Amino acid sequence: MSDFTLTHMTTTTTAPAPVSLYGFLTPKPGHADELRKLLMDLVEPSRGREGNLQYHLHEQDDGRFFLYEIWRSPEDLDRHHATSELRAFMAALPQHVEGGPEVYSGAMRSPYPAGVTAS
Repeated sequence: MSDFTLTHMTTTTTAPAPVSLYGFLTPKPGHADELRKLLMDLVEPSRGREGNLQYHLHEQDDGRFFLYEIWRSPEDLDRHHATSELRAFMAALPQHVEGGPEVYSGAMRSPYPAGVTAS
């Protein structure tokens, strides 16, 4: 059984900026429904956490899932990663996911938040 950790997802930046995270997961055959439920169970608690600006679950046509998250700061994202819900989710992943989660994160550099236009 694989051992998934969150250490590779920690983001550091030199300037305060929102942090975005993309996480891709491929379910094992026959595990898509359970993985979908585990992922959906994270949505509302994550959206309610201090520092969360956006949290979305997507399902691709090929059956892969991806999460798109925006956090106010790297510290907010790190606090999210330390929650008991996320630790329990990560512990359950090996039985439902092929390989491991593929995760990308970084400081947001675009000048306007999503949905906001310049005057």
